[in-house]
Amino acid sequence: MPRRVPVPVLAAVAATVLAWASAFVGIRAVGADLSPGALALGRLLVGTAVLGLLLLAVGRPWVAPTRREWGLLAVCGIGWFGVYNVALNAAEQHLDAGTTAMLVNVGPILIAVLAGLWLGEGFPRWLVTGLAVAFAGVLLIGLATRGAEADVLGVVLCLVAAVTYAAGVVAQKPVLRRLPPLQVTATACAVGALCCLPWAGSLVAELGAASPGSVAGLVYLGAVPTALAFSTWAYALARTDAGRLGVTTYLVPPLVVLMGWLLLDEVPPPLAVAGGAVCLAGVALSRRRAAVRRPDPEVQRAAASA
Repeated sequence: MPRRVPVPVLAAVAATVLAWASAFVGIRAVGADLSPGALALGRLLVGTAVLGLLLLAVGRPWVAPTRREWGLLAVCGIGWFGVYNVALNAAEQHLDAGTTAMLVNVGPILIAVLAGLWLGEGFPRWLVTGLAVAFAGVLLIGLATRGAEADVLGVVLCLVAAVTYAAGVVAQKPVLRRLPPLQVTATACAVGALCCLPWAGSLVAELGAASPGSVAGLVYLGAVPTALAFSTWAYALARTDAGRLGVTTYLVPPLVVLMGWLLLDEVPPPLAVAGGAVCLAGVALSRRRAAVRRPDPEVQRAAASA
């Protein structure tokens, strides 16, 4: 029988996907006033502050990481929180939100491959099938939402974000076996903020000239898609396979299209709707597990009497 995913884990995944989808729209809006590096630093500083308050509220004692765990936390913090955010912010200066979401979401394929190779999670048949189907849906969304102004630099930046995202997820998984998810997320976020400190001057100058809406958007990006979503992701990752969980982020592109329609009055093309349906089918397929055949009772009895 397939092992059911607990409701709290499903709720954590849903919260993560919704928050990350909203980030693509938020970055597009705030990016008008804040440069990529300054936006990344501001978002991570807010995220670190919120996560620090959550750590104090929870009151769990600090678990000292080992030398190996510090190394993995550094990979996660520098890659997923630092480089990923700067690259993603820069990509959305060149590409529309839908195309960006499509390109970044090659990440789950990299997660599944790296998790299979380095974490020993293997390559279940339904996971591979779900990846292929969902990726086809992402491609359909990309074809439906791509703009004529898409340039090579934007595509490269999206791929950089996808690679650092995948590496961060795979580095985070072993750490979560011993360290509390909230502590892992707060530490990685702080490491990412430290990496972005060279943009501190730009952040101060640009915030002084930014609109109140952009400042509010920056706070939202730090509090919800960063502090909340990365915490719920870490909670879910500690309780399921990295490759299987990574496939759920294929839900982000269709949600970005929907949010763009609702918030920016952009009607999604029929091809994007079809792509979203294919993504959902791929995610559903990836959740299946191969049926285990039970031995025939007659065969068992015959073997026992032999």
